[in-house]
This record gives sequence, C-alpha cells and structure tokens, in this order.
Amino acid sequence: MQPSLVPGLIHETDLPVGRDLTVPRVSPRLEAFADMPEVFATAFLVALVEATSVALMRPHLSPGEHSVGIHVDLSHDAPTPLGGTVRARVELGAVEGRLLTFRAAVADDAGPIGAGLHRRAVIDVARFAARTAARARTAG
Repeated sequence: MQPSLVPGLIHETDLPVGRDLTVPRVSPRLEAFADMPEVFATAFLVALVEATSVALMRPHLSPGEHSVGIHVDLSHDAPTPLGGTVRARVELGAVEGRLLTFRAAVADDAGPIGAGLHRRAVIDVARFAARTAARARTAG
C-alpha cells in the first residue's frame, strides 16, 4: 500500500438503474427473486459500494496488490425505480494495517436510500491465489 492511502479520502460513483440492476435480475439461478418488483436490488447496492471502495483504493495500491471485501453492514431504506440514478459515496474512515474501513452513503434522485460500513483487506494477489488453490484442493 502506498502512504497516500489515508483516512479522509472520498470517492463517488453514479450508476443509472436499468432493468439489469433490478431485483428480478439478480440471478436467474435464484428463483425467489423472479416475481419481485423491478427496483434497484440490494445486492447491486452492496456491489456498488464495494466497487466505489475499490476505485478509491486503486491508485494507492502497490503493484501486485488488490483488495477483497471482508464485511458489509449496509441498510437499504428506500426503493429506486427504473431510470433513476444511484450515487454511492464512500469515505475511508480507518486504515489498520491491511484492513480498511469505509463509511458509505447511497442516494438516488429523490434522496438517501442507504448507508453503513464496508471493510476491505488489502491482499497480495499471488499469495491470495495460492491460498485459494490450496483451499480448493482441500475441499476437493
């Protein structure tokens, strides 16, 4: 990690809500969602917060580093209809070694729709791949 990765950094991402981001489209393998309302899905709200956190971190990581999500504590308090735009704003709140905590706020055109915390761990990509492969062999 670069020394520039410090608390107080902020990043925002806007995302227009199309049908592909609604609850029925979360996954065709999860049939329980098929008849749900066509509103912005909580699963995609979580993904948007994660992606915004990754985008914040990216310029501050060293070659061979990336990050993985390790904890999500987000509310999803209001529906966003098709055609709206969702904005995630994350602020890096704490850096504890390789563990980073982000405060997140999510809003749409009508106002706030969610908030909470997200934690990520900075990883060495090669070591992480080796650990994943070892885990796959154990599960085999």
